Amino acid sequence: MIDSKPTFTPVTQPFLPPLDEFRPYLEEIWRRKWVTNNGMFHRQLEEQLCEYLGVEHLSLFANGTLALITALQAMKITGEVITTPFSFVATTHALHWNGIKPVFADIDRVSMNLDPEKIEAAITPQTTAILPVHVYANPCDVDRIETIADTYGLRVIYDAAHAFGVRIRGRSILEYGDMSVLSFHGTKVFNTFEGGAIICRDAKTKRRIDNLKNFGFVDETTVVAPGINGKMNEVQAAFGLLQLKHMDHVNTERARIDERYRKAFRNVRGLALHEVPEHCTRNYAYFPLLVTPEFPVSRDDLYEELRAHQIAARRYFYPLISEFPMYRGLPSSGEHNLPVATALSRQVLCLPIFPDLEESAQEQIIEIVLSCAWRNRCAS
Repeated sequence: MIDSKPTFTPVTQPFLPPLDEFRPYLEEIWRRKWVTNNGMFHRQLEEQLCEYLGVEHLSLFANGTLALITALQAMKITGEVITTPFSFVATTHALHWNGIKPVFADIDRVSMNLDPEKIEAAITPQTTAILPVHVYANPCDVDRIETIADTYGLRVIYDAAHAFGVRIRGRSILEYGDMSVLSFHGTKVFNTFEGGAIICRDAKTKRRIDNLKNFGFVDETTVVAPGINGKMNEVQAAFGLLQLKHMDHVNTERARIDERYRKAFRNVRGLALHEVPEHCTRNYAYFPLLVTPEFPVSRDDLYEELRAHQIAARRYFYPLISEFPMYRGLPSSGEHNLPVATALSRQVLCLPIFPDLEESAQEQIIEIVLSCAWRNRCAS
């Protein structure tokens, strides 16, 4: 029997360590009276993230969107950039804020990432870069994208907002491309309330990024670029240091929830699970289901059924970025150009997954989905 009066279950929640563990960090910030501008915790978090993620050069930001805008600035990207319509809208907004024309290409049906063949077909003389997204932390086809970029002389900046800690064949996914951008928003596997980072290839580029995120200052009186205020403050950085201590627990709990869903839905007709290749590690950032036409009810009907029980599943990503008013007039935004992305956006439904999701709440979610799976079949 499905509980008729459940508590609200969001699609995700930030992991919050015990408050007593955070108090010493706050007391140190109060004692030092250094709350921002490259403080002690900021420097420590950059160092520890480099070690944890297996990268050499990382710059912290107040949020992932500012990081993505700055990455494009740092690479001096102009003209046209090929990107995916199947992402959070900030991916394309970052191009818009830099005066860059987004060119949407279709996605691969299995990975849900940019289809390399569609990338190559979209290249014009005005193309300067590719902005792929590791959707749901599933790595893009980085080898083929690298080949395309090398062949046509293009830059590659990865939106890796979902991909914290992901590795491919033992190598950090963040090492691919010219830059990668992470998000540390409260909905992410690793969070600093709000936050983000740029991962780049060399110390010189990191210095440029660090200048750009601090208004373009290189010293007290010298400004060398039209920068922005993208700095992460000490409270965010301190929380990140604390979060890192709990990542083993976070990953274990997310994996447990993911496996329970997979066991429940693996053989249900009309439901397709998003699979990650065996040579890739997983961070269990999301749990997307594809509700295909074989399922007895539509994706939207299943969504409404979950919502009726206070379960905040998300149609993530729907609508496509290319369908929003500010982008739908672009030549590349037509549904005829994006048939796979269009179809998948009308099938995908992300179920709640976060470390504190109680087993009873997950069982309720599973029961609702399965009841929809069998309702019409039993009636017929």
